Amino acid sequence: MLFPSPAREYTEPGIDLNKELIQHPHATFFMQVETDAMIDAHMPPGSLLVIDRAIPAKNGDIIVAVLSGAFTVRRLVKNEHTCWLYPANRQYREQKITPEMNMTIWGVVIQIIVNPKAVINI
Repeated sequence: MLFPSPAREYTEPGIDLNKELIQHPHATFFMQVETDAMIDAHMPPGSLLVIDRAIPAKNGDIIVAVLSGAFTVRRLVKNEHTCWLYPANRQYREQKITPEMNMTIWGVVIQIIVNPKAVINI
């Protein structure tokens, strides 16, 4: 004789990651990290970034920028006069942004998805 599982009464709906993570679906993109420049911000190589292009970048945000034609991910630090891109790894240096550099903020990183197997070498 079979009995119904008592766990059936306690099932919860599944989690919709699109609802949980994405505020602007038509302006949200995913990009994989290829560098260790932001490793101290919990972004090891192989991490998946969720980037929202509809959010205006603010001081202190982690952004994806196009700098001299190449994508880069850094922390944005700015004041009324100057803007810098800061890495989260002491092996890299911050960059002061000048008009000649032709930098464009491509989007703001809103989530970081990390595979724990890629982070820890056992």
